[in-house]
Amino acid sequence: MTTLIEHRVPGREMLLNRYNDPDTCPTDALIPVPLVEEKAFISWQQDIPREYLAVSPEELERRIRAARAYLGERLVILGHHYQRDEVIQYADFTGDSFKLAQHAAAQERAEYVLFCGVHFMAESADILTRPGVRVMLPNMAAGCSMADMADPDDVYAAWDHITGALRDSAKVIPITYMNSAASLKAFVGQREGIVCTSSNAAKTFEYAFARGDKVLFFPDQHLGRNTGYEMGIPLDQMVLWNWRMPNGGLTTEQIERAKVILWQGHCSTHQRFSVEQIEKARREHPGVNVIVHPETRWEVVQAADQVGSTEKIIKAVREAPAGSSWAVGTEINLVNRLANTNPDKTIFCLDPVVCPCSTMYRIHPAYLAWVLEGLTQGHVINEISVDDDTRKWSLVALERMLALP
Repeated sequence: MTTLIEHRVPGREMLLNRYNDPDTCPTDALIPVPLVEEKAFISWQQDIPREYLAVSPEELERRIRAARAYLGERLVILGHHYQRDEVIQYADFTGDSFKLAQHAAAQERAEYVLFCGVHFMAESADILTRPGVRVMLPNMAAGCSMADMADPDDVYAAWDHITGALRDSAKVIPITYMNSAASLKAFVGQREGIVCTSSNAAKTFEYAFARGDKVLFFPDQHLGRNTGYEMGIPLDQMVLWNWRMPNGGLTTEQIERAKVILWQGHCSTHQRFSVEQIEKARREHPGVNVIVHPETRWEVVQAADQVGSTEKIIKAVREAPAGSSWAVGTEINLVNRLANTNPDKTIFCLDPVVCPCSTMYRIHPAYLAWVLEGLTQGHVINEISVDDDTRKWSLVALERMLALP
């Protein structure tokens, strides 16, 4: 039986502690500035040529639009909802990770896909696009703190321990959130598992329980717990696997009693929302509708009026009657965009601190200009390419997700 061994990467613990710090924000204002003027730039600078550092927002826009026009239908730009406005304006398609996965799979003519999101999303796009399409990520430092909390070696060791503890008494089906490395999507694909997003998590639980007795859900504990609870699974039948501790900090008896084994991971942005913020919003805005993302804590979801994926949040606010008031618990760029596009309603973020997703924020227009201008000269910069074996099994898991009714 394998014992969990923490994956030791220099600085990894320091980075995770920083991700977990609720006061860590890359900026205190969402104002377009040259790349070199962004406060957090020094900590995630990649190999972008120096000539792009001080280019003004206006000049970057001119150059991006010129390159985009030159490339025409050879290029498709995908933009996640959490991207800043000065990036999302160039996207051919916008959406959450599930919707963008569908758009990637549907591309029939494009030669290049530029994914304005984070690394795991670009990996999924590379897996889902037809052979020959080249996928790029503007900034290779745009990762995901949640995905980093599920290191593949830790997941493999956890699986060995859990299945070894259960022997043949119960069957475990693994579910990985889209916010995970391609290698982990392949891992679940090989074990009858499936990929989920916040849009379809309940359906993936149904898929899993139709095939097994227990679910191992990673890397976001909150999405897993909120989904399980919504489906009628008591909290005491969902246990937390702490990957920092030997054997996840669980006894064999706890594993045997559990219906759902949750990975100890979370989204640093959604972790910021609290019940106290909801109570404050209700005091200051009588009649306010509170809607939060399922990556928030269980008690926050219980205190809210509605819970849903980014697509559900957008739909709820757009279709709400004029004059209604909304307190939204999700990433600030999306909330601000909702407020700007729905001026007949009062829309504000539950969190009073301006704190965008710190890794999504690493996609700056300067990186778009660099990659697009490289393409106009025949150079593919920051290509994301998944190896054939990982692609094979990741595609199995992703296609199971896309085939859900």
